[in-house]
Amino acid sequence: MAGLNDTGYGVMLDAFAGVAIYASLHIDDPGTAGTAEVTGGAPAYARESISWAAAASAALTTDAQIVFDVPAGTTITHLGYWSAVSSGTFYGSRQLSSSESYTGQGTYTINTGDIDESLTDVV
Repeated sequence: MAGLNDTGYGVMLDAFAGVAIYASLHIDDPGTAGTAEVTGGAPAYARESISWAAAASAALTTDAQIVFDVPAGTTITHLGYWSAVSSGTFYGSRQLSSSESYTGQGTYTINTGDIDESLTDVV
């Protein structure tokens, strides 16, 4: 049975990129609702805009650096995808490759190309 080709996957991924335009950090698995998002700090934590390159080879990759302010006493474990800088629609998350703990106020940086989302046949 044939599945979608890379062009079909690209359409879906580009649609995702068009709505998942903000990224968030979480202190635990955000589940399906985007819970456990980081709060507080000075400068205050906020969701940051996320920019995607056009999908290619059934994959989507960020095309700009993202820098978050992270408050002291926080351990981040997950990255989330949102439609808005506050409230909005939550589209899902991914676990960070390793958790990161902050004893003092700091920043968490995701470099260009460090986030990849892809699709494969799931039948």
